[in-house]
Amino acid sequence: MPSAVSSTSRSAVAAKLRGAAAPINSVASLTPHLYAPDAVRPLRAKEHFLSADTLVELHEHPWPQLTFSTRGVIRLSTQDGSYIVPPSRALWVPANMPHSITLIEDAELRTVYLHAWISPSWEKCEVLEISPLLRALMLALDTTPDGLPPADAHAPQRERMIAPLLVDELERATQIRIDVPLPTDKRLRQLCETLLRNPADRATLAERAAAIGASERTVARLFRDQLGMSWQQWRQQAVMAHALPLLARGMAVSQVAAASGYATDSAFCAMFKAATGRSPTSFQHRKRPAPS
Repeated sequence: MPSAVSSTSRSAVAAKLRGAAAPINSVASLTPHLYAPDAVRPLRAKEHFLSADTLVELHEHPWPQLTFSTRGVIRLSTQDGSYIVPPSRALWVPANMPHSITLIEDAELRTVYLHAWISPSWEKCEVLEISPLLRALMLALDTTPDGLPPADAHAPQRERMIAPLLVDELERATQIRIDVPLPTDKRLRQLCETLLRNPADRATLAERAAAIGASERTVARLFRDQLGMSWQQWRQQAVMAHALPLLARGMAVSQVAAASGYATDSAFCAMFKAATGRSPTSFQHRKRPAPS
C-alpha cells in the first residue's frame, strides 16, 4: 500500500504547492497500490487520460516512479519545487517523496513504478530526456491493475526481461534541468513566489530585495546558499516553467516572450535555446490537419 501523508503534513505541504493557484479539478492518487512492484513483477506501468487543469492530489508511495506523458505537458510538484515535463521528457521521483501532478493540458499520463532492488539510487527528482528505446520499453509494459488478468498473459515474464535494459537506458539518459526549486527561508520564498505569480515583472533584484526588507547582497547570498544557483539562473528556470505550458498550448512565440517579460522575441529565443538546446517552436503543440 502507498504510504499515507499525515493529514497535518498533507495540508501544510499542499498549501505550499498550490500557492495562490485557481481552483482546478482534483482527483485522488490514481490507485498506486494496485500497481505495486515486487520481486516477481519489478516493473509496473499504468496509464490515465486526464483533462487540462486536473490536479492529482498530494500522495507518496514506498517505491520510485518514472512519470511521463505521451501527449500533453504536466507539472509535478514536491515540497521543494515544481518540475515541467513535456512529452519529450520523463521525471524520476524517488520513493517516499510526497508529490502532486497538475495537467497543463489534456494528457495521456503514464507512470512506471520500479522495485527498489533494480532502481537507480537517485535521491532527488530528475528530469530526463526520453530516448526512442526508453520510450518503447515503457510503452511495452502491461498497464492492467492488480485484481484483473493482465492483457498479456506473459506480462510478468516480459517485465523481468525488460527491467535491466530499461534501467540501463534510464541511467544513460541525459538529465535536463527544467525545475523551479523553492527555498525554505521565508523572505526568499516570498520573493520567489511573487515572481512565479507574475513572470513578466522585470523588477531588479535590488527592487525585489527591498520589497522583502533585505539587501540585494543578502538575497543573492540566500539564492546561492539555499538553492545552489544565482538569482539570474533561478529566474531563467522560473520563466521556462511559465513559458513551456504556454508554448504547448499553441501560443505564438512573440506572445510567450512578452508574457515572460522579454522585450524582444530574439532575446527570449536565445535564452530558451541556451536552456533546452531547442527552439521554442519545437515545444509548440501542433494540431493535426483535419481529414479531407
